Amino acid sequence: MTPAERISELRMELDRHNRLYYVENTPEIDDRQYDMLMKELEKLEHEHPELDDPLSPSHRVGSDLSKGFVQVTHARPMLSLGNTYSLEEVNEWVDRCNDSLGNQGGMLSVPIVGEMKFDGTSISLTYENGRLVRAVTRGDGVKGDDVTENVKTIRSIPLVLPAGDWPESFEIRGEIVLPWKAFDRLNEERAFNEEPLFANPRNAAAGTLKMLNSAEVARRGLDAYFYYLLSDELPADNHYENMLKAREWGFKVSDVMTLLHSADEVDDFIKRWDVERRNLPVATDGLVFKVNNLRQQLNLGYTAKSPRWAIAYKFAAERALTRLIRVSFEVGRMGVVTPVANLEPVLLSGTIVKRASLHNADIVKSLDIHEHDMLYVEKGGEIIPKITGVELSEREEGSEPVKFVDECPSCGKPLVREPGEAAWMCPNKYGCRPQIIGRLEHYVGRHMMDIDGVGEENCSLLYDAGLVSDISDFYTLTTPPLENLERIGPRTAQRIVEGVEASKNVPFDRVLYALSIPFVGETVSRKIARAVRSMDTLMAMTREELVAIDDVGPRIADSIIEYLSYQPNVELIERLRSHGVQMSLPEEDLSDHTDLLKGKSIVISGVFSRHSREEYKAMIEKNGGKNSGSISKKTDFVLAGENMGPAKLEKAQKLGVAIINEDEFLKMIEAE
Repeated sequence: MTPAERISELRMELDRHNRLYYVENTPEIDDRQYDMLMKELEKLEHEHPELDDPLSPSHRVGSDLSKGFVQVTHARPMLSLGNTYSLEEVNEWVDRCNDSLGNQGGMLSVPIVGEMKFDGTSISLTYENGRLVRAVTRGDGVKGDDVTENVKTIRSIPLVLPAGDWPESFEIRGEIVLPWKAFDRLNEERAFNEEPLFANPRNAAAGTLKMLNSAEVARRGLDAYFYYLLSDELPADNHYENMLKAREWGFKVSDVMTLLHSADEVDDFIKRWDVERRNLPVATDGLVFKVNNLRQQLNLGYTAKSPRWAIAYKFAAERALTRLIRVSFEVGRMGVVTPVANLEPVLLSGTIVKRASLHNADIVKSLDIHEHDMLYVEKGGEIIPKITGVELSEREEGSEPVKFVDECPSCGKPLVREPGEAAWMCPNKYGCRPQIIGRLEHYVGRHMMDIDGVGEENCSLLYDAGLVSDISDFYTLTTPPLENLERIGPRTAQRIVEGVEASKNVPFDRVLYALSIPFVGETVSRKIARAVRSMDTLMAMTREELVAIDDVGPRIADSIIEYLSYQPNVELIERLRSHGVQMSLPEEDLSDHTDLLKGKSIVISGVFSRHSREEYKAMIEKNGGKNSGSISKKTDFVLAGENMGPAKLEKAQKLGVAIINEDEFLKMIEAE
C-alpha cells in the first residue's frame, strides 16, 4: 500500500470512529487505539506534506495562530422564529396552519415536526462534493462571520462525508452548543483562576465559537445539533425525511425530533419534553414546531422577520423545591465567611444542584431560613443556583432560625465585621488554614503565575504534607518528594517543577496580583505596576503617592500599606525575589504605551471579529483608558460588538453614552 493510499484509509477510518463516538454514541475502539491511528496518520502526513488536506481529522486540534473573521452573506437569509411561552398560542398557530392548508376531519392537514430548541448559537454549514467548505454564524440574519477554522475543531461535525446520496451542494443549519459537562469544567477552571463565570452554556458557546485561537476552541469541547437542510436537490419533499437523511450522512440530528399528526400530539409533546429535557446532556430553552411538507412551507410563506410555517415554544425559568440539610460556613482566601445552603440533591437545568451560596448574614436573615426548611432554588437564565424563597407551609414545627456563626469555623477566632460591610471576616489571616490554602491556589492560577499541575486538591495536599506553607515554598519543590504523594505521580511531579520554573518569567504586574493583597485585583495590579515599575518603589511609597495612581483609592492604598508593613510579608517577597520571581517591569514593556485614552472610562459589550474582548481590554489599558464593567454617567463610550447586551444598549441610550464599533475604536487608537 502506498503512503497516499494508507493516508486516505486512515482518514476514512478516523472519520468513521469520530462519527461512531461523537454522533452515534456507539464507539468500536478505545481511546488508546484511536490515538494510535491518529499518530500513524500524523506521522505519514508529516513525512508527505504534499498529501496534506485541510479537512484531515488530524487538523481538528486547531491552531494557536490568531485570525480575524471575514463576514459572509448568507445564500438564504437566516430568519429568527416567532416564539411564545403559551401552550394556547401554540395551539392557535396549529389552527392557523390547519385553516390555511385545509382541515381534514380534525387531523392536521399536514404533519408537524416537533424538535428540541437547543440553547446555543446558530450556525450554517455549506458542503460541496461532500466536503465542508464554509461555516458561518447567523450574524444579523443576512450576513455572518466565517468561523470555518473553529468549526473544524468540533468532532461531531463531519468534515468529509462518507459515500452516500447527498446533493453535490447543500447547506445545513444547526446549533453549536457546549454540553453541561464541558460547561461545568470550563466554569470550574474560570472560578479557580478568579475569572468571571459564564452565565450559561449559550454565552459560553457563542464566546468560544468567536475565539481567535482555534486550539483553545478545540480544548473547550463544543458540540453541534442540526435541524434544517437546504439545497436545490433535496432528497425528499418534506423536512422530516430530509433530516433523517442528514443523520445517515453523519450529522448529529436529535432523537427528540418527532412527527406529530394532531393538535393533541403537539400538546403531549410539549408536556413530555418540559419534564424530560432536564435529563438531556445539553442546555435547552424550548421546542420548535415546523410544518413538515416543504411545498406547504412555501405556501404559508414568511412575515418580515420569521417563517409562518414554524414557531418556537419557550420553557419557563426552572425552579425547584428541595429541603435544606444544613447551612455550612466556608472561609475564603481573604477571610470572608460565606454561608452555603447544603441541599437534598435536585435536578435543575440539566445539573444536580446540591449547594447554593447564601452570600452573607443579611441575606440569611432576610430570607428567614429555618433549619430543614423547604427552599425554592432557581437558575432561570443564570447557571449559578440561588435560593429565592421558603415554602412556609412545609416548615417543621419548632424549627429554629439559621444563625450565623460568630467564630471562624476553621480556626475558632472571633469574627469581625467592618462598619458598613455585609461580610463577616476571620481576622486570622496568616494562621487560618482555608485562607492559607486559598492564597496558594490563587498564586498558581492561570491569570496569576500559571503553574501547571497544581490545582485546588494539590494545594491542600502539598500544604498538609508540609511541603508548602506559603507561596515561596513552591520554589523549593523537587520531584522525589512530590511523586511519592497520593494522586501525584512522576509525570505530574515533573509538570509542577517545570511550571514553577516557568513562573519565574511571569511579568511583575501578574506577580503583584498573585500576592493576594486585599482589593488589589488584576486590573489594579496592571495600573500599579505600570505606575511604580518595581516592587522596591512600591514598598517605599506613601499613602498619598499611592492614591495618586489611577484607580487606586484610599481603601486600596491602605490595604497595600498594611500588607507591606507586616514584616513576614516583606520577608516573603524577598524570598520570592531570591528565587528569581520578577519584581520589576522591563522598560520595553512600557515603550508602546500612550495617553490616547487617558481619563476615559470604557465599557465593552458584545462579540467581536477583529480582536478578542481580552485583547481590546489590553488595548484600552495600554492607551491609558479604564475598563469598566457597567454603564453610568461617567462612561465615556461603549465599545460594542455583535449581540451587544440589550440591557446595556438601553442604558447607554437612556444616558446618552456614545456607542462605537471596533473599526471606529481601532481608528481612534490607530491600531491594526
